[in-house]
Amino acid sequence: MARALVGVSGWRYPSWRGDFYPKGLPQRLELTYAAERMTSIEVNGSFYSLQRPSSYAAWRDAVPEDVVLAIKGGRYITHLKSLRDVRTPLANFLASGVLALGEQLGPLLWQLPARLHFDRDRLASFFELLPRTTAEAALLAAAHDEKLPDERSLTTCAVDVPVRHALEPRHASFDTDEARALCAEYGVAVVIADSAGKWPVMHDATSDFRYVRLHGETELYASGYTDESLDRWADICRGWLGEGHDVHVYFDNDIRGHAPHDAVRLLDRLGIRRGEQACGASG
Repeated sequence: MARALVGVSGWRYPSWRGDFYPKGLPQRLELTYAAERMTSIEVNGSFYSLQRPSSYAAWRDAVPEDVVLAIKGGRYITHLKSLRDVRTPLANFLASGVLALGEQLGPLLWQLPARLHFDRDRLASFFELLPRTTAEAALLAAAHDEKLPDERSLTTCAVDVPVRHALEPRHASFDTDEARALCAEYGVAVVIADSAGKWPVMHDATSDFRYVRLHGETELYASGYTDESLDRWADICRGWLGEGHDVHVYFDNDIRGHAPHDAVRLLDRLGIRRGEQACGASG
């Protein structure tokens, strides 16, 4: 059955404390609190640096078993290397603990810098490297280099499950039939990103699931979503779900604390009510 996997991008934000998070809630319980009120969380610390297997295991244990954790791919791969010659960096990323999530592993998100334009050969070479199962990911992870010591790596998987990938391009050259066809060829979802008009919005389906990132309706990373906008997104999500597609939606409008409230409000519109926060969310 298709699932609505709705949540936030990251969870450790000071402005959420005493607002979405109750006053006095220990920081170590913030992920659990958010995950009990949502159906998915997008991990974004993995974008900035390689994490540890113990961290991934702790995140997995901190959330309900039915909550999926999407993982943001490392910026070393997407921004510094610009997707070129990234077999070893990708192995390091996969060995850093991703496999510890097991069946709770959601899509891997590859966010590209706005300066990176569409290059068919470069993108195809990157897509060829991407593992499609955790067993494939483990094989590639075993090829990590000395930048990731063995004691900080995980290169085995307890269960073999599919691995999905989503691409968030931010250059208009990706909004073409050629780029969409290439993503569809490899089954990579093109992220539908709402960015207050800063980057192009690409709606065409290129995979068997949908991945939406809501960065702010009128002000990037800051503004909340109106009831009318959330009604519209709920209708869109219901359409995808009715077609049998899993739908991932992550709110990234976190600066003023709107993200978690908006996520709960969207879940409520989809008929999914989790935890006490669902009864009192105001946005």
